[in-house]
Amino acid sequence: MPFTSSWHTLLDRVENLPADATLITPLGRRSFRITDVQEQRVLIEYRDDSGTIPLQREQFETLYDRVGEAYNGFDLDRLPADAEPYATVLSLHPRFEVDDREGTLTETDAPTDTPLVDVRLATDSDEESREAPDIDVYSDALLLIDALERHDPTDLAGMETPALVNLYTLLSDVQRNADDLRHEVREVLLDRPHHDQPVHGQYGSVQRTTRRNRSLKDGEEVLETLDAAGIGRERVLSVDRSKVDDALEVTDLSESDVYEIDESEYVRKAEVDEAVKQSRLQGLKDRLAAADGAETDDLQQEIEELEACIEELTSFESGRTFHTRSRGESG
Repeated sequence: MPFTSSWHTLLDRVENLPADATLITPLGRRSFRITDVQEQRVLIEYRDDSGTIPLQREQFETLYDRVGEAYNGFDLDRLPADAEPYATVLSLHPRFEVDDREGTLTETDAPTDTPLVDVRLATDSDEESREAPDIDVYSDALLLIDALERHDPTDLAGMETPALVNLYTLLSDVQRNADDLRHEVREVLLDRPHHDQPVHGQYGSVQRTTRRNRSLKDGEEVLETLDAAGIGRERVLSVDRSKVDDALEVTDLSESDVYEIDESEYVRKAEVDEAVKQSRLQGLKDRLAAADGAETDDLQQEIEELEACIEELTSFESGRTFHTRSRGESG
């Protein structure tokens, strides 16, 4: 098929995209949108850059020819990084298909859809209909934002002790839950980069890499191997801390006899009052919901009373003690 015919088909497909369509480069995963379609070029703009980039017809024709010549698909690794949008746009043509896992662009006999177009991003209706995700890190982050808005984190020394305790507890919870979620995201993301090329997002980029971990083989096997190489055992043997601790248990020696001891004080989270957190969180969610809809005076008064009650429960007075139930404690 002559390129002229394919070019006009491609332009028709591009012009029929929704105005809010977001396209994604196949390897770098950078988001961009098409700003204009002209007879000899397509204009695009990256979401993380305000500059307009022209994609020229002759470059599309060159890529078209390369794909036609390739056996089992054109390897997208052969494209310069700044040429990736050409592959994405060309994949809009019904006869061209991107396999973003294999990293290839192929001419097909049957019409196909491209996985590199997302028409669901960044619309006003989507922003209004967003729902809070049911994950711990979101709830804790919401509480943390509220605490940071109520107190000045740039003046920690001037902050009351209960406020510092609340802030430290929430920071600890956000850190733990964010790290759990980060590990889950990392496991899914691991298959996305191709050939160690960086994958870009709006806020940064990631790159697949290899970490090398070492663990010694059986101790006797290691010693025999080193002996055979002329390395005496005494050169590699060292004091085993666990065996030293065992020896201290059956002697009159003290820790200071065999250890250099350096003590330092620190604060650690002792417990979390989940009931208070949930009450506070519900109050914040109610306020957010009221702000998005028709807020009533009765609801606002109820939220204020709830906040006042929580403030009283969580305040600290000298000489006053009370017991709060920790997670996992039965009544």
